Amino acid sequence: MKRFFKLLEYIIPYKWDIMQNIVYNILGAFFALFSFAMVIPFLKVLFGNQATTIEPMEFALTTDYFMHTLNYYMSRMMDQRGAAGTLVLVSIMVVGFSFLKNSFIFVANYVLAPIRAFIVRDIRNDIYRKVLRLPLSYYTEARKGDVMARISSDVQEIEASIMSSMQMIFKDPITIIIYMIFLFSISFKLTLFVVVVLPVAGILIGRIARGLRKTTFKGQQRFGELLALLEETLSGLRIIKAFNGEEQMQNKFYNTNHRFALLFRKVVRKRYLASPLSEFLGTIVLMIIMAYGGGLVLSGVGTLSGENLIFFLIIFSQVIPPAKNFTTAWFNIQKGMASVDRVDQLLLAEDKIFEKPDAVEVSGFSHSIEYRNVSFKYDKEYVLKDISFTIQKGQTIALVGKSGSGKSTLVDLLPRFMDVTKGEIFIDGTPLQDFKIKSLRKLMGIVSQQSILFNDTFRNNIAFGTNGNATDEQIINAASVANAHDFIIETEQGYEQGVGESGGKLSGGQKQRISIARAVMANPPILILDEATSSLDTESERLVQDAIIKLMQNRTSIVIAHRLSTIKHADLILVIDEGRIVERGTHDELIGKKRGVYSKLHSMQMF
Repeated sequence: MKRFFKLLEYIIPYKWDIMQNIVYNILGAFFALFSFAMVIPFLKVLFGNQATTIEPMEFALTTDYFMHTLNYYMSRMMDQRGAAGTLVLVSIMVVGFSFLKNSFIFVANYVLAPIRAFIVRDIRNDIYRKVLRLPLSYYTEARKGDVMARISSDVQEIEASIMSSMQMIFKDPITIIIYMIFLFSISFKLTLFVVVVLPVAGILIGRIARGLRKTTFKGQQRFGELLALLEETLSGLRIIKAFNGEEQMQNKFYNTNHRFALLFRKVVRKRYLASPLSEFLGTIVLMIIMAYGGGLVLSGVGTLSGENLIFFLIIFSQVIPPAKNFTTAWFNIQKGMASVDRVDQLLLAEDKIFEKPDAVEVSGFSHSIEYRNVSFKYDKEYVLKDISFTIQKGQTIALVGKSGSGKSTLVDLLPRFMDVTKGEIFIDGTPLQDFKIKSLRKLMGIVSQQSILFNDTFRNNIAFGTNGNATDEQIINAASVANAHDFIIETEQGYEQGVGESGGKLSGGQKQRISIARAVMANPPILILDEATSSLDTESERLVQDAIIKLMQNRTSIVIAHRLSTIKHADLILVIDEGRIVERGTHDELIGKKRGVYSKLHSMQMF
């Protein structure tokens, strides 16, 4: 239950609404108690057993005072209105008490509704904030579909199971406590017997609920796998169709979906068990109390009369529904806690990118970037091993090597998408960890091989990251530098035209030029180009390469390239192989090494 109480921390900002809810629930419980208390005098009047009470009793917080006062006013009504008039008046009073009870219950739920909605909003906000903060290395292991399942279905399950139980959590215990205090005032001995018997039923229900939580956790994992498979299918639909893999993927989905359905069946069956089990146990407890209380009345032990026993049973019968609801809420909470556990796995995931409390703003780039004995590993094996090099301001450095050699990982360390495992990286002689992360990343513009565009307009994609502060002139200038202005203005709505999901309405070359325009807009002193032209046709490559040349002017650039023809004029070329720098030099120097790795790669591409 530790995590459940941790979850309740989300309630703290809404504590005044909760206090209102509790007050209204208390008032509702009191008026419910009064309406049921009127049953006894109603029956007495109906059957002519109403005792005549002439004098009021001195105030005391006891059942005797309550019953005496009720009899006193009933006697006065009998004298003034007669039996028929008294019955009508009692009926009106019961209706009035019932109206007040239900009014307070409605108002209590009314103030609870926004709490439910906003707590779920706050949980989703926290998860999304965590998704943005986690390092890229986290997503090399986590599946996107599973992350999506946690922020969608798991949070929705928390709302459906736990937040929906808040009404019972804040209402039913209050009702039970008030009723139990009243029962103690009727018969201490009989109520004490009830308090001993009820926990036995609670223990039995609790054991079943724990099994429900485990099964639900497995079911949510299965659902995460299902969403991950669906996400893979939508992303790779072209390949699935091209290789006639529909049947293979369909069978894989059917099998995963069937395993999820089997677990979900167990969850539903156990949830269905909650209501009949609690009702059956409630009936058993009621019959035991009737037998025990009847024995007390017949034996004459204590002050419990037959009239009070009936009143006791009426009030206790009203304890059973909230107790039953509380049991159902307990089952729902246990089911929802499985989703809380899954959400926690994400919220409590280690955030390896920390910002020092005394980190400073970096306002510019003056003279050099230095990698000093840098090593990095995702899990156990090192991807980069003892890398050292220096980039002077204004230089262009190129990274080449076969796929998987560690080139992209090497540049991802510079904006601190991930942190080095060993060694350090310096900008102008200061370690990266000493800078504030946002100001560090403002120094850099990134154009990757896979153009990442958002389902928005040309204008907003180019101005992304400016917080709406970019002018039309700046946006058009950035698009012109990137050779994108001409094709943008040819569209129906120009810069207000949507690009589609992931830029689906654009060609590869167009998407890449929008990415370059975004980098131009940021105007960074350091530029990172990750195979920016490797997947383009010749015409698109020419336009993109021209845009890149404009973008690189007067900037320090790190270029990852497969096509060696694009980096001939780099000031320094580093050849990476299996996480190490195996060669370094200019294009002409490396070509001169006839048996070198770079020379071999160049020969393969030329011929």
